[in-house]
Amino acid sequence: MKNRSMQEPTFLILTALAAGPQHGYGIIADVLQISGEQVRLRAGTLYAALDRLQAEELIETDREEIVDGRARRYYRLTPTGTNRLSAETERLRRNVETATARLRRRPGLALWSPALRPGTAEGSAT
Repeated sequence: MKNRSMQEPTFLILTALAAGPQHGYGIIADVLQISGEQVRLRAGTLYAALDRLQAEELIETDREEIVDGRARRYYRLTPTGTNRLSAETERLRRNVETATARLRRRPGLALWSPALRPGTAEGSAT
């Protein structure tokens, strides 16, 4: 398969699994947190994506448990998935560096900094 850029939900699902095996609800919650509550995966969307990612051999089933009479399946990254996430992370990093360098050349434009966000220690008015 040709290496192409990932859709954001795929990137976020793989990023969630980079921390270790998780079940579906854990992935949904982690993606919400990682994305700053911008990406809210629905169960149907997630499980379709998980099926596709398994078919692409980017993830695999880690284990299954029975919880309250229902099967809970945990997923993990495969070595191929780890490599693909790493490559996408590097691609995005290069894009951010290029955009940042170009924005710095624009007069009168202040760059956004996470340290300057309202509500953070660095960005709070004292």
